[in-house]
Amino acid sequence: MPKQWRIATYDTAVVERLAQSAEVTELVARLLVGRGIDCPDAARRFIEAKLSDLRDPSELPGLPRAAELIYDAAKAGKRIVIYGDYDADGMTATAILLRCLRLLHAKVEYYVPHRLEEGYGLSIESLDELASRGAEMVVTVDNGIASLAEADHAQQLGIDLIVTDHHQMAERLPAATAIVHPGLPDSDYPFAGLCGAAVAFKLAWGICQLASGGARVQPAMREFLLQATGLAAIGTVADVVPLVDENRAIVCNGLRSLSASPSIGLAALNQVTQLDKKPFISGDDIGFAIGPRLNAAGRLGQAELAIELLATDDPKRAAELARFIDELNSERQHLERSVLLAARKQAKRRFNPQEDAALVLADYGWHAGVIGIVAGKLAEQYNRPVVLISQDKLGIKPAMGSGRSIPGFDLHEAFAACSEHVLSHGGHAAAAGLRIDDKAIDAFRQAFCTAAATGVADAARTGQVDIDAEAPFAALTRQTIEDIEKLAPFGCGNRRPMMCTSDVRIAGEPRLIGAAGRHLSLELEQHGIRLRAVAFGGSDWLDDFQAVAGGPISVAFHPVLNRFRGRVSVEMHLADWRRDD
Repeated sequence: MPKQWRIATYDTAVVERLAQSAEVTELVARLLVGRGIDCPDAARRFIEAKLSDLRDPSELPGLPRAAELIYDAAKAGKRIVIYGDYDADGMTATAILLRCLRLLHAKVEYYVPHRLEEGYGLSIESLDELASRGAEMVVTVDNGIASLAEADHAQQLGIDLIVTDHHQMAERLPAATAIVHPGLPDSDYPFAGLCGAAVAFKLAWGICQLASGGARVQPAMREFLLQATGLAAIGTVADVVPLVDENRAIVCNGLRSLSASPSIGLAALNQVTQLDKKPFISGDDIGFAIGPRLNAAGRLGQAELAIELLATDDPKRAAELARFIDELNSERQHLERSVLLAARKQAKRRFNPQEDAALVLADYGWHAGVIGIVAGKLAEQYNRPVVLISQDKLGIKPAMGSGRSIPGFDLHEAFAACSEHVLSHGGHAAAAGLRIDDKAIDAFRQAFCTAAATGVADAARTGQVDIDAEAPFAALTRQTIEDIEKLAPFGCGNRRPMMCTSDVRIAGEPRLIGAAGRHLSLELEQHGIRLRAVAFGGSDWLDDFQAVAGGPISVAFHPVLNRFRGRVSVEMHLADWRRDD
């Protein structure tokens, strides 16, 4: 699908003033201004991102009471269960609190619902099971804020329920013993963008302060908290929350921890992924290597093993688990490619770009653990909300669906509008899931597409490439890219800078690279300067590139430094291209 390019404009005077006052290059100043940062103090805080920028844990709504209850329960020898989630955010959140309470020698264990059998969040059945095992306190991480009936049931069972979460709330708060959430009603906490692992990190910090008798924590707990920033960084990047404010401080410092002093489990995972050979671990390494492997374990029903890896102190067990999780990721990639191929074929048959406001695709046997990833890829490809539904081959279990949206369309609200056709649903504006009977799929498809037709503006159906600046190849020096990297880590809310340039020609023959030839590598030339370019997931461009090899094109790209065997070179990651008129 063709995309529109929108090149940012800047107030030159503001950029020059910031460059001088903050002592940064004009390019960095331009990028900062484009991110809404136009004063030197804010620029320095953004670039330096110190741990001291984090607000004291006591300021997080509900945290002081929750920390005190958990600490008292640990001292009293009560049986505590951390109730986690099966994505990377939930796993890292679980591991943070698990390791914290083990430091206190608490009677603690963890429970993670099976993604395919139980689904997301608290359930009455799981609470009954935990009660039968003697649980006296259940602490949720990354879930529970909308579990109203389940909280009531926990109360009936005599379980102290501590909810820690960051998700969207229901019409009322659950009847929990304590709730920790950055967006609690009537609170004035200034940053609601924390993920589940960041909330768990702050709670662990608060518990460590109680155990230490003051704000300055004991040495062993300080060492634990520094390692916990690495876990919180993984959860923050993997959960795609905005990398600004406290999240930026967590990720910047967490990356240093992951590079310099990872936990035993993460050190084993670094070795398997060969990240241990890099001078430092980046946000991209979390996004493309660590996060996907943890998520693969959850998607394939092995989240408990991933948490064990993150929490273990046994190097031998860590190495075994890291290898197994890496194998799970390979299996996940195979399943994903298979479902993506089938879904694309179905989309080509069903999709009419002039009429269809959304896509709802369904088939038997699609693995429910990967349909969300595939829905995301199709939503980006077609610039439409996409729902993929995995139907049970035997027709015994309800079908499971996962949706991904586009900017401006609230998927959670759309599912609510179609609730008469589904058995259950939940999620966010950008990503949501559902369970549905096979016989209701057609009616849901019609209702959902109708909701999308009224809820998605025509302009939003055309993809958009937001470009920070035009930059010829001659400007892409190593020093320029190193200046850009001062704004890393990049991600949601602080995307990697996008450049564009025109009058580019393809030099040589483009070639497919990577597993199954999914990516594209080529040489681009402009005014005598050649640069290597990589289009990740761009194999579909091969024939088109071959057709325009002699003619000028314009390219939109992320400039990056490729560090390989001690050599550093400038490369381009292609995001889009078009023929020059």
